[in-house]
Parts: sequence; structure tokens; C-alpha cells
Amino acid sequence: MKTPAVLVVTAALTLGACANDGQQLGAKQTAGGLFGAVGGAIAGSQIGGGKGTVAAVAIGTLLGAFIGSEIGKSLDNADKAAMAQTTHNALETQKVGTTSTWQNPDSGHSGTVTPTKTYQAPSGQYCREYTQTVNIGGQTEEAYGKACRQPDGTWKIQN
Repeated sequence: MKTPAVLVVTAALTLGACANDGQQLGAKQTAGGLFGAVGGAIAGSQIGGGKGTVAAVAIGTLLGAFIGSEIGKSLDNADKAAMAQTTHNALETQKVGTTSTWQNPDSGHSGTVTPTKTYQAPSGQYCREYTQTVNIGGQTEEAYGKACRQPDGTWKIQN
């Protein structure tokens, strides 16, 4: 199943500010669900036509919320840090088609990032499209996304 990478990466980069484990788990799961719902709605809006689009958006929203919640619930801070670092390095230095991997030996979670296209946006920013996988407990989710390089060297997700 493909979901927009913005769900995975944004959830991974922004979830982790809570102080204790109980709050952190709830925040990760809630934020993951919210990001998943938005991404599912976006994906659903690209399917079907007319009345079918409304149904696809509704189904996409529910499915995205569930998937995002499960991913957010499952990734710990070390997973998120490994994924964020690998994503940044892949976008910054890897050739199109070159896959970079990350793995957390403590949790057993892993993933990949593969740049698929590089281009210059009308704004002059350099941007990249990429695919990303996250493997949690033997289940792999595949995502896609676009990110543009900011003047400070960071990559900002565009979708």
C-alpha cells in the first residue's frame, strides 16, 4: 500500500516532544493518525470521479488515519532519528535510483529512502521526488513524496 511520504516523514520528524512514555505514545499515535487521515484524503481525492471521488476521499481518510496511527505508535525516538538522518542524507547526496537504508537494532524497525527524480522548481529551489519504506514487525509500508532544499540546507516536504 502506498501512502504519501509526508505522512511517514512528518510524523517521524515531529513526534517525540512529550516528556514521559505514556504521553509520548499517545502523542505519536494521535499525530500519526492525523497525518495519515490528511494523506489518505489527498490520496483518495486522486481516485474516482464525481460521486466516486467523495467515497474515495472518505475511505482514504479512514485508512490513512489507521495506518498513520499504527506507524506513529510503533516508531520510537531512535527509529525517527535514524529515518530522519537517512532521509536527509539520501536527498542531499544520493544519485537518482540509489537506495539508502536505516535500521534500529534495538527495535528491529528499518526502512529505505530512494530519490527518484531531481529538478529545479520555478522558485529556483532544487527539489527531489523519492520513495520511502518503513518496516515495522515484518510489515512494510511504502510511501512517496517530494521535498525541496531550503537555503539553510534542510529539506522541506512539499506534499
